[in-house]
Amino acid sequence: MTATEVPPPLEVPASRRIFGLETEFGLHFRTGAERKVTSEEVAGALFHSVVAWGRSSNVFLTNGSRLYIDVGAHPEYATAECDRLDDLIALDKAGERIVGALVADGERRLAEAGVVGEIHLYKNNADSAGNSYGCHENYLVRRRSDFTSFAESLLPFLVTRQILTGSGCVVGTGASARYCFSPRADHMWEAMSSATTRSRPMINTRDEPHAHADLYRRLHVIVGDSSMAEPTALLKVGATDLILRLLEARVAMPALALAREMQAIRDVSHDLSGAATVELADGRSLTAVQIQQQYLDLVRSQVGSIIEPDPTTERILDLWARGIEAVRTGDSSAVWTELDWAIKLRLIERLRSRMGAPLDGPMVARLDLAYHDVAPGRGLGSSLVAQGLMATIVPEEAIVRAVERPPETTRARLRGDFVRAGIRAHRDFTADWVRLKVVGDEGRTVLLKDPFRSEDARVDALIASIEPADPRVD
Repeated sequence: MTATEVPPPLEVPASRRIFGLETEFGLHFRTGAERKVTSEEVAGALFHSVVAWGRSSNVFLTNGSRLYIDVGAHPEYATAECDRLDDLIALDKAGERIVGALVADGERRLAEAGVVGEIHLYKNNADSAGNSYGCHENYLVRRRSDFTSFAESLLPFLVTRQILTGSGCVVGTGASARYCFSPRADHMWEAMSSATTRSRPMINTRDEPHAHADLYRRLHVIVGDSSMAEPTALLKVGATDLILRLLEARVAMPALALAREMQAIRDVSHDLSGAATVELADGRSLTAVQIQQQYLDLVRSQVGSIIEPDPTTERILDLWARGIEAVRTGDSSAVWTELDWAIKLRLIERLRSRMGAPLDGPMVARLDLAYHDVAPGRGLGSSLVAQGLMATIVPEEAIVRAVERPPETTRARLRGDFVRAGIRAHRDFTADWVRLKVVGDEGRTVLLKDPFRSEDARVDALIASIEPADPRVD
């Protein structure tokens, strides 16, 4: 087999899926300097060390993930392919640390240029100027002729999922100020589209599988909020995966098609009581709580048949049920440490009770930003975990490992090993989701079209061709 030939795809069980998360970080530079500093200048300083070793501001890392400066001069981190939710959460949290580790050098470089200040990186979804940046979820699904209707079946679930997995935000000013479930909801403009920024749909339909195109398609969901709390991320991706499993098994979904998705997503977000109704296409009106309960009941009915019971599934179903009940009763104490919107609301209520701060005031706004700040020493995340106010899913050592190492059970392992070897050998190379190439060596390109394949003799040979003959040479 030559380097460019592609081995046949592995046979994988229906329950095994590839997941990925893409996080666009808000970038802010706080300074008292008189000279105007552009976001491009700040991003350039932040990524200077990345460009130094990767010769680009768009690189793949040794953990198999992608790090780059996206349109609008903000950092974006896309996790490597995962087939286990624990790995996905570890890689997602590792991304916070990877971008956070760039801050000190970025600030130093700006100071050398005469601008002293602090770089803040926000894992949130909107800024005070009305801009929105996303958290994109990726689910590998089997290719099917009815993909559009398949994706449309998810819309009622995604619109109402925010009562569980929204990150919480304050909307409005003065007497109209209110706490809402999702900062992303007000920035969605279409149900489905191949665009991502112009129309900002809930599901992006661009056909870009990064895999065997005749077998797979990538479901690209861009309506969700970025998750700070690990249990929220588990529920966000895990519940969606369970619904997808039923759809792939052609289990009939509840008749919950919405009459007006864009109106519904805003109405649901703005009503923390969960009592607001949304109109269905058949003329009925239901609350988000009722809709989510129907999805949960359906999933539960299939555990033991289509869905194999395991501890992770049980944890997802338990949190799903407790989240619904928290909204139904107005008592969020059962999810105070697990769901982002509830964690943040508790912090805001404590601040307001102690300081008399108005909901739309600067103290609440600073708290909101600090909740999402991943710059070292500037955010609340680590202290909330230490105080028992934010629960975790994966152990600390898993996150530390994920900063450097990819998952062992997917294509990411091959990419990560190749990138590590290229850096160690000081060789020019390129990598993307499906290709590995040693620059300057004709024919040394390997196509990786099977994201489930974690071992490949072609990659072993490619790595061997660039590693020093003496392993002690670095």
